[in-house]
Amino acid sequence: MIAVNAFQPLRWWMMFSLLLAMFTISVGYGFLLPILPLAIERIAGTTEPTVLSRHTGMLTGTYTIALFLFAPLWGRLADRHGSRPVLLAGLMGFSLTLALFGLANGLPLLYFGRFLNGLFSASIVPAAYALIGDYARTKEWRARRFALLNIAGAIGFLVGPMLGSFTVVVARELFPSSGEVAVSVSPYLATSGFSLLVALAVWFFVPDATERDINKEGIATGPEGRAALPRLLVISFVTAAAVGAFEVGLSLRGMQVLDMSTYQIGLMFSVCSLVMLVAQTIVFSPFVKPETTRWFLMPALAVLATSVAAVPFASAPASTAFVVGAIAASAGILSPIATYWISLSAGERQAAELGRQTAAASLGQAAGSAAGGLLFGVSFVPNAPFTLAALAVLGGFVASLGIPGLLARVNGPAALEAAR
Repeated sequence: MIAVNAFQPLRWWMMFSLLLAMFTISVGYGFLLPILPLAIERIAGTTEPTVLSRHTGMLTGTYTIALFLFAPLWGRLADRHGSRPVLLAGLMGFSLTLALFGLANGLPLLYFGRFLNGLFSASIVPAAYALIGDYARTKEWRARRFALLNIAGAIGFLVGPMLGSFTVVVARELFPSSGEVAVSVSPYLATSGFSLLVALAVWFFVPDATERDINKEGIATGPEGRAALPRLLVISFVTAAAVGAFEVGLSLRGMQVLDMSTYQIGLMFSVCSLVMLVAQTIVFSPFVKPETTRWFLMPALAVLATSVAAVPFASAPASTAFVVGAIAASAGILSPIATYWISLSAGERQAAELGRQTAAASLGQAAGSAAGGLLFGVSFVPNAPFTLAALAVLGGFVASLGIPGLLARVNGPAALEAAR
């Protein structure tokens, strides 16, 4: 281990490289949403809506399952070998497999490429958050940088679908004689190339925290931290499950019940993403002390459960907007708050625990999305997707009883202050 100044700051260009890494994998997921059915149509040779819907859902699930399986493994590797090599492997692998996915000429290769996409993208979240945690001098510094990572990821999800469609339009205008197949591949290759550029930025600017002689033993490894971790993972799971069920259920309800256009549904989800961004920015702003965020967990779970259950009863535009805003705000702060406290509570295993959180959230997203589609319209449970999602969140609320007290005794913040 190379001993350097324990309080050497994480320079702005280092932080910017991490933000680009989070942005890249979010764009890599989001840009596919509007163009994936077109790729399936081209490869499968059919325009049958049922076939396209089935493969779109299964390909999305394949990506999510890869996240669930490999995020904990990447986290353990980051703890053992450092975050920088894990980030580099993830970005370069993501770039190559995204190109493979775009150039696939058969459904088996398409599924294989999407699984590899998820495998490599699973490395970025735990490694990036763990590296920030390694450099944290104070709890405020950690919280602000975590918030920036969350915002970078959210922006990627927000602009990804627009960038995918925009790249197709630009490629068609610039290369009119290249053919429709080449034009359809352009978003994959563009995002793949951008991912390689970000990998270069990480290579040049991001240090390896394993080479730093910092006293991480001060971060909580006691019984309070260990007891809080399973509850925080449950919160991450039920939040992602509720959001997954809500997104699918609201899309189906918007088309089949409220007679909304695709544009209106897309606009509603864009507003939802903006509300999440604003909520995260406020919670991790200089006006809120990071240690007080533990008190937001249970109220946010209560608001999320109530709002999800209320979705079927909101038919007017104003009531729908209010319910969607409440879901976005509560869900938007739950995941980053859980991430912050997991990082503090995990001790030297923070990358591994953050990988487990990514896995829990991925599994929750997959389960919620599947339930939202499969249970929509069933008669034996009224408003089944929303009712069951609300019950799951209530289960998370019960599991989180007493967690503010546990987190108050986590000695991470005090240790970090003492180390200044």
